[in-house]
Amino acid sequence: MSNTIEKSIEIKASRSRVWKALTDSKEFGVWFGINIEGPFAVGEVSKGMFTIDGFTHVPWNSTIKAMEEPAYFAYTWHPYAVDPEVDYSGEPETLVEFWLEETSGTTSVKVRETGFDNLPPHRIADALRANTNGWGFQLENIKKHVES
Repeated sequence: MSNTIEKSIEIKASRSRVWKALTDSKEFGVWFGINIEGPFAVGEVSKGMFTIDGFTHVPWNSTIKAMEEPAYFAYTWHPYAVDPEVDYSGEPETLVEFWLEETSGTTSVKVRETGFDNLPPHRIADALRANTNGWGFQLENIKKHVES
């Protein structure tokens, strides 16, 4: 089973504009569907609650690992941690990384999530399936957010 999800999208906007949408916690929350409590800061835990219908019971907890303006942003989190009866805090997290490259006013956004093979075996397939679909959806969301 694969340990990695990789997706990419082209956005008709400058890299600085996409960077802001990705790393400003308020903007990130708008397109990702989360009410985030405070700004992103490297080494800090970001907290909030999802605002997506059907997932409003799901907390957002991620640790910001890198913010290397204007090209690289990374955080860790518990993927597909949606069951309110389960405490995911003891599980390993996956690493989510974004790379931005600009060419002629268009920014390529690549996201990669790794570490699924470290999850409890019964969670791997569901987390991979959910996040593979989810990243396609979220890249479309950031594109709509930035291009509108």
